Amino acid sequence: FNSTGTPAIFLHAAEAIHGDLGMIQKDDIVILVSKSGESPEIKNLVSVLKSWNNKVVALTSNKESYLNRYADYLLWIPVNKEACPNNLAPTTSTTVQLVMGDALAVALMQLNGFSKDDFARLHPGGNLGKRLLLSLSDIYMQNAAPKVYLDSTLKEIISTISQGRLGAVAVVDSEGVILGIITDGDIRRLLQKVDDINTITTADFYTTGGYTAQPEMLAVSALDLMKTHDISQLMIVDKVKHFLGFVHLHDLVKEGLG
Repeated sequence: FNSTGTPAIFLHAAEAIHGDLGMIQKDDIVILVSKSGESPEIKNLVSVLKSWNNKVVALTSNKESYLNRYADYLLWIPVNKEACPNNLAPTTSTTVQLVMGDALAVALMQLNGFSKDDFARLHPGGNLGKRLLLSLSDIYMQNAAPKVYLDSTLKEIISTISQGRLGAVAVVDSEGVILGIITDGDIRRLLQKVDDINTITTADFYTTGGYTAQPEMLAVSALDLMKTHDISQLMIVDKVKHFLGFVHLHDLVKEGLG
């Protein structure tokens, strides 16, 4: 219930009648879970809750029980036989109680219009929260933002890539707008083709375009994009294509998304 947007607490029936009833507020709905609906602590609880005018829901296998007679609502979960070979230990009955609890939670999610965004808000930790909340804006600013210009020399390009430690460098114009990308692989392929490298500049061999993303893209969507196009980095840009930085595949793996 809590994780799907319905505030709830667990209250042990025996502890309740020895002080823990203070957890219950005047507008609370109380779901009493009992196979028989006849245990002494349940009977005590029912009488107190009715005197407080709390709504009581009976989650029981016994339609004829004391609990059901005084409850406001019945969720009947009939159990003919326990899985226990002696038909004594609560096995089947506890399982169907869990199933009914899940069904209630799902029904409340639908009634309350509980969305994926709501789910993310309540699950900020761990991989689940990251998949639903983590965006590229949370990642790219932790990295260097290596860039070169069309007239940058090969020595400058190699130095910039080495300093950035991302295996790539963005190619931008004088206004900082993305023109393309150069990767380690591009440099290796260039060196296999040419003998004189002294006059080579960015303009001679950079890859135009390149894969870009905006900061608000979810990290998990960026991971899908990288896998689809078999690339290891994305250039982060604003809405008018100004270069902001890089996100590398290793960043996403480090966040537990890979």
